[in-house]
Amino acid sequence: MPSHLNPELLDDDRQAPEITPPPPLPPAPPRKALLLIGIVLLLLALGGVYTMLARLRANRVLADETERNSIPTVAVVRPSTERPDEELVLPGSMQAYEESPIYARTNGYLLRWYKDIGSHVNKGDLLADIDTPEIDQELMQARATRQQVAAQLDLAKINADRYVSLRKTDSVSQQEADQQASGYQQAKANLDAADANVRRLEQLESFKHVYAPFSGVLTKRNVDPGALINAGGTGKELFDIARVDPLRVFVSVPQNYAPAIKMGMEAWVTLPEYSGEKFKGTVARTAQAIDPLTRTLLTEVDLPNPDGRLLPGSYGEVHFRTGIDGHKLTIPVNTMLFRQEGPRVAVVGADGKVHLRPITIGRDFGTTLEILGGVDPDDRIIINPADSLEDGQPVNVAPASPEGQQS
Repeated sequence: MPSHLNPELLDDDRQAPEITPPPPLPPAPPRKALLLIGIVLLLLALGGVYTMLARLRANRVLADETERNSIPTVAVVRPSTERPDEELVLPGSMQAYEESPIYARTNGYLLRWYKDIGSHVNKGDLLADIDTPEIDQELMQARATRQQVAAQLDLAKINADRYVSLRKTDSVSQQEADQQASGYQQAKANLDAADANVRRLEQLESFKHVYAPFSGVLTKRNVDPGALINAGGTGKELFDIARVDPLRVFVSVPQNYAPAIKMGMEAWVTLPEYSGEKFKGTVARTAQAIDPLTRTLLTEVDLPNPDGRLLPGSYGEVHFRTGIDGHKLTIPVNTMLFRQEGPRVAVVGADGKVHLRPITIGRDFGTTLEILGGVDPDDRIIINPADSLEDGQPVNVAPASPEGQQS
């Protein structure tokens, strides 16, 4: 048998080579392994917390930045305090001393008018005639009715006297005599009612003549001949009449000058159309109260106007010699807001919010305005305010400029 078929030899050839095992390692201590794992987990947790906090902080910073950008930043200025002039000069409005619309007191058609606009009239002058055919017919009928009632009264009196005589001879009963006496009294009452109706219609007919209620100037004429006239305030206004001598000049005096305004003190009025002329007037009355909105005292100056040179509705300047050593406030013209309610300024309050205040303007100096009421020297007024500013809106105030004009 060949050697390669010998089973013993085959078993010897199949034996694997001998492998030397690695040297045994000492086992790791259990506490140290747990400590290492805990440190790794702690580091991972701290890293996650740090990442989350960083994201939250970034989001908060972004939100704060967005909120700051949504609040407008404004520049502000404080009112300037200046020494007053030797006299107080305020704007005034001239009005007629008396002014009244004239309406018809009866219905009809305008027959003719006798005075036109600009006409000087005296009290009682005839202004217009009204044709009143209906009233005329009613008056004629009322007079005829009155005559009928008067005739009935005469008959009732005769019957009453006759029954009184007959009653003395017992020819009639007392009841019949009383009935005739009562008929006579009723006839007298009917005559009184007819007289009252006639007087009413006569009064209405007298209204066909329109007279001037006081002396003055006609400022309007609104009707022409043939126009339908309705009685009372619901009808068409016929004329406007104004008394222009004297004129009333109304002026708003700032609160700090109010104590110096006394009734009877002199005042002078100047108008742009009469350059260099001053018209002397007198303080007639004041409102005796400060307006809480404008902080001013409404004052009336009566101005003589015998020649009619001064026209009601004109604008003028009123000069007072107050003798008060006060101060006046001025603001830049670009701080004013024009709203439907009137001129306003936007003031930044201590709470950082906008407060829109009404102001009373005195003189216009071009780049600045004299303010008679509505602001205080310590107010922070917004320069070039946006038309979209609203009362109570929060704003940021810009830092002061190097020139120190803002604060």
